[in-house]
Amino acid sequence: MTELALTTRKFITRLDPVWMVLLFGFALLAIALPRQALDSALFTAEALVGVAGFLFASIGIAAYAKASGADALIARAFTGREVTMIFAAALMGALSPFCSCGVIPLIAALLGMGVPLAPVMAFWLASPLMDPSMFFLTAGTLGMDFALYKVAAAIVIGLIGGFGTYALMRAGAFSDPLRAGVGNGGCGGSVIRSRKDVVWTFWTDGERRAKFWKNAGENTLFLGKWLTVAFFLESLMLAFIPAETVSSWIGGDGWLTVVGATLVGVPAYLNGYAALPLVGGLIEQGMAPGAGMAFLLAGGVSSIPAAIAVWALARPPVFAAYLGFAFIGSFTLGMSYAFIA
Repeated sequence: MTELALTTRKFITRLDPVWMVLLFGFALLAIALPRQALDSALFTAEALVGVAGFLFASIGIAAYAKASGADALIARAFTGREVTMIFAAALMGALSPFCSCGVIPLIAALLGMGVPLAPVMAFWLASPLMDPSMFFLTAGTLGMDFALYKVAAAIVIGLIGGFGTYALMRAGAFSDPLRAGVGNGGCGGSVIRSRKDVVWTFWTDGERRAKFWKNAGENTLFLGKWLTVAFFLESLMLAFIPAETVSSWIGGDGWLTVVGATLVGVPAYLNGYAALPLVGGLIEQGMAPGAGMAFLLAGGVSSIPAAIAVWALARPPVFAAYLGFAFIGSFTLGMSYAFIA
């Protein structure tokens, strides 16, 4: 084998498989549908710019906590009180200003700090469903009762996931829930077990400065990679699965419609803000409000950015549990709303 071939082989083996798949997919799209390739590239770039504030703030906070040693203090605050933290995490998730993509770096930071998986799952499930902007837009589009119920539903779904994860872990499941290099949040985390002094002015220490930049760089590459994939896939779904198609799948009345809306919502991404007028129009045409609620809940929890975040950070069993909790919670809350609406 020639030196050039050896060098090429080494270069290829060092490439991240995710980036390779993304570049290959984009190249195929550029050949087959150049206009859509341009639209997807612009959509992905704009979405990354839009979430950059959340991304870099969370990365900076996580890197500071790691370099200063404050991550141990933060993580220890979550230990020994998982039941309490599940309630708090579900509530904070439902009221936080994070969207499904903005919550990704925060979740990564919590897991890296060693926060137990159960409260993280509660926050993970509740956060994409509601934020202050979404609340007021929902109230204006679908009514205050619908918006208030969705807030309560976000909290309940967070509790279902949090306590479901807590029970499964106590039964022996998820003994190693996170992917290698993410953190160790199953039972308190390594940062809790390795107690070190906190140095708030870490920049005076060369070793801690190096740790800061190393952690920030690794998180930027990791999160940037998966966010790019998420937004690229989102652009394709928005382009090739039009709102009219979604409408034909979930229109109608009855409990089967709630099941259908939940099943469609779990795999299909529809931007939460764009979904509001669609659901409002379907309800005006006779669709059961419970089906609309189920679709918004299932789609919000399992949107492409949120689902890819779970897949990137957690092992497949945790990912499956996340989708399972999303389906159970969305269907249950959708059916409940159908009875009271």
